[in-house]
Amino acid sequence: MYKGDSEFSKSNINQNGSIRKIKFKENSNIFRCPICEAKMNIYDFKDITCANGHCFNIARKGYINFLLKPGKKEYDIEMFHSRNRICASGFFDPVLEYIRDLIVGEIEKWDLENMKILDAGCGEGSHLGQIINSMRSKKINDLQGIGIDISKEGILIASKGYFDIVWCVADLANLPFMSKQFDVILNILSPANYGEFARTLKDDGILIKVVPGSNYLKELREAFYEGMDKQTYSNDKVIELYSKNFRILDIQEITYSRMIDKENLMHLIKMTPLSWTATDKRIKQAFNMEMKNITVDLTIIVGKKTNKP
Repeated sequence: MYKGDSEFSKSNINQNGSIRKIKFKENSNIFRCPICEAKMNIYDFKDITCANGHCFNIARKGYINFLLKPGKKEYDIEMFHSRNRICASGFFDPVLEYIRDLIVGEIEKWDLENMKILDAGCGEGSHLGQIINSMRSKKINDLQGIGIDISKEGILIASKGYFDIVWCVADLANLPFMSKQFDVILNILSPANYGEFARTLKDDGILIKVVPGSNYLKELREAFYEGMDKQTYSNDKVIELYSKNFRILDIQEITYSRMIDKENLMHLIKMTPLSWTATDKRIKQAFNMEMKNITVDLTIIVGKKTNKP
């Protein structure tokens, strides 16, 4: 690398660091201390502190860790890298485009300004990052994305990939945000905490939850669990639980097929929870099968709060 490239690289690093600092400062009013529930302020772009002295560091990588105890290690860094590769391949594009259009419709319907979108259970950030980038490509710039996940490994990848989004390591059961902050909460292929969603969502905000349909990755499900109970799946109970907590406005099923090569098949197997309880023998057999296409079958549930806490 010649000197000019080196200076340009340093300039990019400094610029991205500045963007991160500005975004945290601009959005400091949304944060609530996860220990005492007091408001928080950012000082010297290094720490966020509440009035009672509870302090959380803003990591140099561009995120805040609000966890009060270490998160579970169910998701390793390799799984998040595989998910990142699958997302980058366009695997979820039709779903993300549908969600983007839903959010754009909310902006136009309510003439919203400074929309705030929370991705609760964002993983390595690809879903939220792609949605935000797509909206900005359509000249919709008056919005802010915030992503939280319990996995530090996932948030670390997210913070490296998307500099203008606020990233936090946090627990769904104890969101580090003041009440009624978000116009949209996304919950994509992730566990939910409807109590915290209702608390942090604005009264007219919407909750968009994405869950697997019965045919989601059916080729892998059949390969891993042929002849077992897990070979079939229904999301009826998930939808029922949603309806007990939020008023459902719409349910949309999106189904399509994706061609897949061996490399992406390997990444798909690594990223999906379907492989977590499958035997090594079944996983190896699935990888060696002539699997050319994969079914994507996802259900998008849109709803509003039934009450206004």
